[in-house]
This record gives sequence, C-alpha cells and structure tokens, in this order.
Amino acid sequence: MGQLTLAAAGSVILLFPIAQAAAQEGAQQSAQDAPADSAATEAAPALLQYEVKVNAPGDLDELLEKNLDLERFRGNPRMDREQLQRLVRDTPEQARNLVATAGYYTPVVTVRVDTSGAKPVVIVDVDPGEAVTIDKVELELRGFNPTPPLAASEPYDTEALKRSWSLKTGSVFRQADWESAKRALLREVVQTRYPRAQLVDTQAVVDPETHKVSLLVVLDSGPELRFGELRIEGLKRYDPSIIRNLDKIRPGEYYSESALQSLQARLQDTGYFASVEVSADMSSILSEQIEAGQESQQAEAEGASAGTGAAAEAKPVNRGPAPLLPLVVRVTENKQQNVSAGLGFSTNTGNRAQLNYDNLNVWGTRFKSAITMETKKQAAHANFYFPTTERGYNDSAGASFERSDISNEITAVTTISAKRNWGGTNLERSLTFEFLSEDKTVVGLEQTRSKSLPLTYAITKRSLDSLLFPTRGYVINAQVGGALLPVLTDERFVRVAGKAVYYRPLGEKGELIVRGEMGALGSKEKRGVPAVYLFRAGGDQSVRGYGYQELGVKEGDATIGGRYMLTGSAEYQYWFKPKWAVAAFYDAGNAADTVKAAMTPKSGYGLGGRYKSPVGPINVDVAYGHAVHAYRLHFSLGFTF
Repeated sequence: MGQLTLAAAGSVILLFPIAQAAAQEGAQQSAQDAPADSAATEAAPALLQYEVKVNAPGDLDELLEKNLDLERFRGNPRMDREQLQRLVRDTPEQARNLVATAGYYTPVVTVRVDTSGAKPVVIVDVDPGEAVTIDKVELELRGFNPTPPLAASEPYDTEALKRSWSLKTGSVFRQADWESAKRALLREVVQTRYPRAQLVDTQAVVDPETHKVSLLVVLDSGPELRFGELRIEGLKRYDPSIIRNLDKIRPGEYYSESALQSLQARLQDTGYFASVEVSADMSSILSEQIEAGQESQQAEAEGASAGTGAAAEAKPVNRGPAPLLPLVVRVTENKQQNVSAGLGFSTNTGNRAQLNYDNLNVWGTRFKSAITMETKKQAAHANFYFPTTERGYNDSAGASFERSDISNEITAVTTISAKRNWGGTNLERSLTFEFLSEDKTVVGLEQTRSKSLPLTYAITKRSLDSLLFPTRGYVINAQVGGALLPVLTDERFVRVAGKAVYYRPLGEKGELIVRGEMGALGSKEKRGVPAVYLFRAGGDQSVRGYGYQELGVKEGDATIGGRYMLTGSAEYQYWFKPKWAVAAFYDAGNAADTVKAAMTPKSGYGLGGRYKSPVGPINVDVAYGHAVHAYRLHFSLGFTF
C-alpha cells in the first residue's frame, strides 16, 4: 500500500492513500478477461462509503460539517475513489474560505484519510489561528439634508444612526455579521424619510499579518420624501370614508414604512377586505428625476455653448422640493355575507361547537353574530359595528345571552350594550354602557334575579416586541366602573380590576413570564350585584392546578364569586428548538369576600410544553393543585388579555 503526498500552499498538507499495486494488477486482469465490446457495456462503479470527522474549536466544526463538499456529497450514488480523491484535494481551500467567514484568515488545515477501519474516514484538522478583529470603522453618510424649501424641518439624526452600527472596534470580524450590519444600517434609513437610500461603497480590508480589518461604508440618503394625497383603488360596495377615517397619515408628513404598515394593519382588522396593499407611489419621483436630469443636461449644454475659450460654468438648475409621494391603498373587498362553523375543546369549559354568521353591510354597519355551545357555557350574541369615525372612534352596539354552570352556580345573563373604543394597538381605551338582567341558581339555595346598569372605562397599554409571540415587554390593563345610579339597578356598586403580564429573555434560549391580576368590589350588599362583576380564580389563564373558576366563596355546595381577588404567576420557558420549549411555573391566588382571605393564596405548580403554531403559541401544562392534592391537565392557545 503506497501513499501520495501533495503539498498545498503555506502549511496545509494533504495526505491520501492510493493502492497502486492492487489498482494496476486489477486493471491488467480486467483487460485480459473483458470481452471485445467491454467499452460499451462497462459496469457502473460500486458506491464508495466513507465517514467525515472534523476537528475544529468552538463552532467552527459545525460550520465546516454543514458546508464542506465532503459532507454534502457523502452518500451520493456516483461517489467513487476518484471523486473522493478530488473532494479531499479541494477541502483545504474550501475550509480556509469557510473559517475566513468566521473571522480567521490564517488557518492551518490538514486533511488525511484513515483506511484502518471498515470505511475510510476523512479527518479534517483545523487550527484557525488568531481571529481578525475590527481596527477601524469609517461610516460616510452623504446627503441627509432637508430638501428646499423645507430647510427649517427637523434634521435627520445621523449621529444616532452611526451609534446604531453594530460592528464595534475590537470585536471579531465575521462575514455574516458584516453583511447583517450593512443591511441593518440601510434598513434603518429606507424605512424613514429616505426610502431611496443606497450603499454606494462598502469595503473590508483585511491585513493577515496584524490580524486587523478596516471597514468602510458609504451610504447616500437620496432625496428626502414626504407623503402626498391618498388614492384608493378597488372599492365597490363601501364608502371611501371607511378607509379615509382610518388614515392617520397627513400630506406633507415624512415617508415612513411603519406608518404604511400600521395603516395596512388597521384596514385588515376592519374585516371589510380580503386583501389590503398600502404603498407609496415611487413612480412619481422617478418621473420627476428624469425631468430634472433632462433640464440639467440642457442647462449644461447651453452654458457650454455660451462660453468663450474655456467652457463657461453652467448655472445650477433649481429643481425645487422633492415631489410628494401619493399614498396608494389597493383593496379587494370581502364577500358581504359569510357563514362558518367550528369545533373545539378547552380544559376550562369543555367541548365546544360554534356557528358564526357575518354580514359586512347591514344598514351601513358590520354585523357579527355567533352561537356557541360548550359543556359548561352556552352563549349567543349579535353586534353591529359602525365604521370608524373621523376622530378615530370605533362604536358598536349589540345584545347577548349566556348561560353557564360553573362549580354548581348556574347563571343566565341577558345583556344589551353599547361600546366606544379608540386608540391604537399600543394604547387602547374603551367605554362600555350595559344593561344586564341575571337569573342565578346556587345548588341547594333559592333562585335569585337581579338587574344592573353599569358603565365601565378600560385602558390597555402594550409594549411588546411581537403581538403573536412576545418575548420582551409588557401588557397592562386596568378597568374602573360600576352602577352608581338607582335606575334599573338592584344594588349599586363600584368595581376596579387590573392585570399585567411581563416578558423578559433569560439567556439565549430562556424566557421569564410574570403575570398578576387583582380586583375589588365595593357595594352595600353583594346580593343584587350580577355574578359577572364578582371575582373568581382558577383555570388555564389564572391559577393552574385548579378547575375553571374553582377558587371563590363557598356557599352551600357551590362556589360563587367574591368581592376581592388576587393572583400571581411566574413561569420560565426554555426553547431547546426554535418552535419547541419546556416550561416550569408556579401560580398562586384566591378570591374571597375579605381582603385577608383573598391574600391567603392557593398555590399550583408544574411543568408544561410550548409550541409556536401559525396561529399562536400552544400551551400544554400538567399542574399540581396544592390545596386539592390533585394533578390537572391544562391546554390553551395563545394568551388571553
């Protein structure tokens, strides 16, 4: 058995064994035994099986294993000894290029083949050497001046833009980070008043001797652009005011990609449209630039022809302010009527069947109705939603009926309500005026009937990195209201309630979620206050380890709502895969008629699993209720707030 040794550039060595004698002998024997037409009937070579072992520090082994051709073609049916020899010969150069993307420009790569086992093993040893670090960063920002006659407008904060540059002096230079930093810098500009910004030059000059790199990025802002008038396309049945009243963008405001996305989200949320596209018409500025260029060329030609001897200096052309970008909204209307049905299950309220009917144009309003049948609840509701007003108010009115059987308390509530909602996703407010008529039966006690006319104000503050899969930020909701007038009200009361949830990353894959909820009711008598305004705890979104609204005031064989409620929860999630996580949690809380009893919590704790589905996080938990000494399974989709 012989060996062929090939020397590569620098200190890279390539070793590969070749069975020369065996190969020659086999070739001679084949020539003697082969028939005359063997060239036409040559048998396909047998598949060559081999293994690859990469020895490299840190994450370099994973980088090489994922990208080396040795791994990519392993198991290929056309692989033979000649093909393998070629791959081995090309590996050092390929490995050097790969580790260079991670910041190592002077690696020592050795490739050898071990044939002592049943399969050949290609061993790739990599000593990456010293990492290249960033020695100098030069960011050249061109333009960014207000367009005349808007010189008095607020200047762009170029210093903040420079501070946002992610590759700092002294950090390791990696190709992926370099590309990401350039994209982030450009993205931050084009999403604002300079949507036509571009990178006109980028350089990364590496000095292998000093292991330093100098970076140069030249970014040109292009013209400063502002929004123009609104253009609407695609409306057939609905009045344009449905779109105009939701448009918060005013002519003359700076271009902003986030403003476009916000308007598109508001229009999609109306339910009137199957598709919505909101954009700025860039063709107008292209036409303007072409005309300006033609005028400039004409002026330069006139100046040159008027000069004597040396060409006379051309007069600058006054191009005026940059054109306003028309705001274009293209919509496709939804079908006017829609019927849908669904089946489901909840560990709170049991099996569920639901039938929905929607009509997008009933007396100029959007009509939504549903009948829901659950094991513990049955409900029907019908609501009319008026188009958003010019001042941003969303008004609705409707009626509902709900019957529930929770912990041996049976209630049947009929409600007529009117609601005004205003604000955006980050700060939402509402005012609700209701009339409720309730029949309540507690097992073992007589049936009671009550009515009430409450008014409730609610405010919700959101600051989240994502509404569907939040990992950082918080949500706070507060409510205050009551029935204070002796009109259609059996018992006057005042009620306050609040809840909050806080998200914080812990490490690269961990996340902490802290949740709390409280409530208090003030009234002369509790009898006569509708059960929906009292407090109970327990269930998927409350204290796990207990049944839905199982924690409250004992009355006979039933559990009813109390005047006070306080709950809290702490949960740690570990995302071992991008879409999968395990969770550990501890919940505590109670509801009672006294503050002292409400602050004597019942606890639950356990473990769970999380999955990021297309419609939100799916949560499955097994919790132990300490007060009831029993385990309970909880299942929920998303988070309710």
